[in-house]
Amino acid sequence: MTDTKLDIPFGRPWIEDLERDAVMEVLSGHILTHGPNCHAFEEGFAKMMGSGHAVSTSSCMASLHLSWIDAGIGPGDEVLLPAMTHVATAHAVALTGATPVFVDAELTTGNMDMDDMAAKITDKTKAIGIVHYVGIPMDMVKVMALADKHDLLVVEDCALAVEARVDGTHVGLFGHTGCYSFYPVKHITCGEGGMLVSKDAETVKRIGEFRAFNYDRSGDGPKVPGLYDVKGLGMNYRMSEMQAALGRVQLTRLPEIMRIREANFRALQKGLTAIPNIHVLDSGEARLKSSFYCTIALLQGDLAERRNEIALALNAAGVGTSIYYPHPIGRLRYYRDRFGYDADRFKGATALADNAIALPCGPHLNESDMADIAACMARIV
Repeated sequence: MTDTKLDIPFGRPWIEDLERDAVMEVLSGHILTHGPNCHAFEEGFAKMMGSGHAVSTSSCMASLHLSWIDAGIGPGDEVLLPAMTHVATAHAVALTGATPVFVDAELTTGNMDMDDMAAKITDKTKAIGIVHYVGIPMDMVKVMALADKHDLLVVEDCALAVEARVDGTHVGLFGHTGCYSFYPVKHITCGEGGMLVSKDAETVKRIGEFRAFNYDRSGDGPKVPGLYDVKGLGMNYRMSEMQAALGRVQLTRLPEIMRIREANFRALQKGLTAIPNIHVLDSGEARLKSSFYCTIALLQGDLAERRNEIALALNAAGVGTSIYYPHPIGRLRYYRDRFGYDADRFKGATALADNAIALPCGPHLNESDMADIAACMARIV
């Protein structure tokens, strides 16, 4: 490594002429929403997963909100959620009127601590919202066993977990639904957008109708354009045809994207773990296949309290970083004011929020970049 400033952004979407042409083809036509590209993207996504059914949505949070509404979660219900996640996970529950109950994180993977999860189940607990932290899958076999024991519904937040699998089964297909994000720095992007999946076709059909106002065009007689009934309350959480066209092409890149991500992650993991007081989060089990969204370097010992200083030094050297996530959810002002917060109950989540740095391993980079990141980190430390 030289003293030349690096150019290693944290994330950058892989967009080429194929994607641009697909979007322009939509714009050259007259169907801009709720059309053939959305249906084809849904079918392609389900095929990538290996089984199940899919419906496109406007965002991952929309998919989560739809899931909880469909599950009948509402006022008086408690839903177990990770303390270490994006706020959208909690907002989707809170918007139903239910009460989020936060579960601490364990520091090997960043996922929910199973012991803490079990301890927080009460008579009011109706469901568990799982998040596969930065694409490192939770052991869904253990989660579903606990949920079945207590008759709890499970929704999987898979925003960062495209191609993450447990015993060969894609995450998102274990619980009631699984919810995905196509934000620009995710595995594949639609600009904005989401997908909701389930192994149950009726669940996807029902949620797909609710997602689009709950229109009913099944009446007798000729199908007159513009004529419909409405069979119940509904939302407008649809994806546009432009987004879906972009997503369809992105899906074709996914095998190459995943190959690069894993190679980059392994290279950076090797470089970082050679530095004292740095632990890289990983599933630790071959049966739990990560999505390799990013590389989480948990700073320990005398490095822990210097996280912000080290992150800024990396940025100054040209290495993009992020934080996943900046606070345990209960420490965010809205949730702290509404539900109260006790830091001693979330020591794992607090450590991740305050002492971890997220580093890139996406397909816009290569293994040489990973060597530069590790060398830069070693020099700064």
